[in-house]
Amino acid sequence: MDEKRADGDEPVWIPLPRGLLRLRRLLLVVWLGLLTLAAGLLPGLLIGPAWSAFALLPLALMAWGWVLLERNWRSWRYAERADDLLISRGVLWREETVVPYGRMQLVEVTSGPVERRFGLATVQLHTAAAATDATIPGLDPAEAERLRDRLTELGEARSAGL
Repeated sequence: MDEKRADGDEPVWIPLPRGLLRLRRLLLVVWLGLLTLAAGLLPGLLIGPAWSAFALLPLALMAWGWVLLERNWRSWRYAERADDLLISRGVLWREETVVPYGRMQLVEVTSGPVERRFGLATVQLHTAAAATDATIPGLDPAEAERLRDRLTELGEARSAGL
């Protein structure tokens, strides 16, 4: 991958696929949709129709969450450099994790049933220090496997001193 180095240029950042945003929004709509039904029906039937207005709270939360999920999704990105992997995320509290290839002990690709349905996978990086473990969610499975193989290869080369 073409990276720019320490001569003042930024690394080449790769954003997460849009499928992760679709998955998270679907989960938001399902869970808050059920909460909206419960908040509207139960008080409306048990106490009186005016109490059905409680359903507006989960709907407002859903609208707010819809926007926040996109902001969070846009904040996630990663960059492969010559000696390490950078992972950046966060809207209010920006967090950037640097994982040196030589410190990686295990790189695994996971995909639960919902992720598989949306064609997504997660890359989990494990290092000697638990504080530097990192995750890249919502990747295309082929990209996740490519990244796993590349990181494993680079990790073995760096730890062997090559």
